[in-house]
Amino acid sequence: MSVAVAKPGEIKHNYLNAGDTVRSWLLTTDHKRIAVLYLVSVTLFFAVGGLLALLIRLELLTPQGDLMTSENYNRVFTMHGVVMIFLFLIPAIPAVLGNFLVPLMVGARDLAFPRLNLASWYVYMAGGLIATWAMVNGGVDTGWTFYPPYSSSYSTSQVTLTIIGAFLVGFSSIFTGINFIVTIHKMRAPGLTWFRLPLFIWAHYATSVIIVLGTPVVAITLLLVAVERVFRLGIFDPALGGDPILFQHLFWFYSHPAVYIMILPAMGVISEVIACFSRKRVFGYHFVAFSSVAIAVVGFLVWGHHMFTTGQSVYAGMVFSLLSFLVAVPSAVKVFNWTATMYKGTIEFRAPMLYVMGFLGLFVIGGLTGLFLASLATDIHLQDTYFVVAHFHYIMVGGTIFGYLAGLHFWWPKMTGRMYPEGIAKLAALIIFAGFNLTFFPQFVLGYLGMPRRYHWYPEEWQMLHVMSSAGTALLGIGYILPIFYLLWSLRNGALAGPNPWGATGLEWKTDSPPITHNFEETPIVTEEPYAYENHHQQEEVASGTGASTTKG
Repeated sequence: MSVAVAKPGEIKHNYLNAGDTVRSWLLTTDHKRIAVLYLVSVTLFFAVGGLLALLIRLELLTPQGDLMTSENYNRVFTMHGVVMIFLFLIPAIPAVLGNFLVPLMVGARDLAFPRLNLASWYVYMAGGLIATWAMVNGGVDTGWTFYPPYSSSYSTSQVTLTIIGAFLVGFSSIFTGINFIVTIHKMRAPGLTWFRLPLFIWAHYATSVIIVLGTPVVAITLLLVAVERVFRLGIFDPALGGDPILFQHLFWFYSHPAVYIMILPAMGVISEVIACFSRKRVFGYHFVAFSSVAIAVVGFLVWGHHMFTTGQSVYAGMVFSLLSFLVAVPSAVKVFNWTATMYKGTIEFRAPMLYVMGFLGLFVIGGLTGLFLASLATDIHLQDTYFVVAHFHYIMVGGTIFGYLAGLHFWWPKMTGRMYPEGIAKLAALIIFAGFNLTFFPQFVLGYLGMPRRYHWYPEEWQMLHVMSSAGTALLGIGYILPIFYLLWSLRNGALAGPNPWGATGLEWKTDSPPITHNFEETPIVTEEPYAYENHHQQEEVASGTGASTTKG
């Protein structure tokens, strides 16, 4: 497969300069442009969620709850959860990096259903704007879990509007999941067998299966809450003859696998970055690939560990506890194999690799603390405390955001054709890691001491831990802002990246940066396994000698 080379002074056509009108962007069916639309959208919603988090931490600086009323505090932490989970964490990696990379990695011109892909962005935006409208018109105070009967009968906040927003965003995810599954099955390049697929693709395939099977369940569940709220039909409210525990079963049947919707794509990113900057094939490729599938399957069987304190049968609790421990096995397989990949590798600590190292640390802490919540005895003590808040932030936020930022820094040269300043990118990675741990590690201690989640009044002896947590949030905010500036700066001022600035394997690195509209000049033919870095060593040296790699060192 060849890479087109521009003559001096000639402007190369690519997906970015294929049209510069607003119409050309809003009506595009190019998966790469849709990925950029998602990138802008999720960044804006992340900023909204971040500002709400800042308000929460400002409130918790003092034990008296003197910044906002209890009602307003309920609305702020609820909207923080809704925005971050439904509008950022779930779509961030699949919709941005997955949209951009899945067709490139399988050697296709686009996703299987380009119009459906564009529709997914519009549906996502509709859901996001409705949720935002609900927020500016009073917000919602039920917590992001929408537990009835409070959500269906008693709350006077904008529950119905927020549920409609979440419902629409769920359909956006389903559209994306269907597109990925069909593309991976039917549009792979010649020679690209299942076991030559990059692990990023395996992770997105497993994620798409969870999305397609699980999202309709939570969508219908939330719709039933809205129906009960509007028409007073007895579904979940015991006063109307309903069962509130039924809601929890249905909600967590999706919402625990939703954790894997957030973390599995990040794991796909980690595999790609570790292999590239260790200059080795991924140790135990087949185990890492099948561990993604195992997580997707077992993840559907563990929802009951969220309900140990609801009065469910002790025997059911024991089964859910054992299954929750079981899902840790494929996660551990990934961590052990990534570590083995780095062992005796030629490791380069570039900016994406620093985010990967941060991911490994946060994910291991989050995973190990999850074992305490999977155990019946300790979970009863820790249920609904700040220990749970710290645990799921280490997994969902730490894991997903570090994976997202690792991927964004790794493929930014491919997306834009430009390099970013490496030094400040490394500094941002270190600041985010320090800020994250200062924010959330004290919350493990607070939870162990008994601080309940969703309270803004607390005993004075816990203030120091809360102050540390709020100081960490400020540091984290600085770390998150830095990439926005230097990545935008790089669009005009960054050094030209060339097709393969990292010397990586994979089809996406064998086309121009940024790619042309249809991705490849000619259909690529795959003849080797993924991550064949040993085979590429000599080619890399030859390429650097001819100037194709211009940014190392």
